[in-house]
Amino acid sequence: MKTLKEFKKGQMQDAEFVKEYEAIQPEMDVIRAIVDARTSQNLTQKELAERTGINQADISKLENGTRNPSVNLLKRLAEGMGMALKIEFVPKQKI
Repeated sequence: MKTLKEFKKGQMQDAEFVKEYEAIQPEMDVIRAIVDARTSQNLTQKELAERTGINQADISKLENGTRNPSVNLLKRLAEGMGMALKIEFVPKQKI
């Protein structure tokens, strides 16, 4: 049985897969940042909800990718974790 890493490596040989993978990367980066920030502070979704006034179910939807956050929502999450929100544009890397 292949590992996830091995499977991804094989899929990355397919140009169509690479195109779709790269298309969702910004959303995946946002999700990863939210989860990493929350877990680095040992906060549960419920605790973050209490700090921010955002429903726990909505935080869950953000973290599982079924809801896209607004900038205002991201700012509320950051504030609830004692963090600042930083969004930046960076040059594309050539592969």
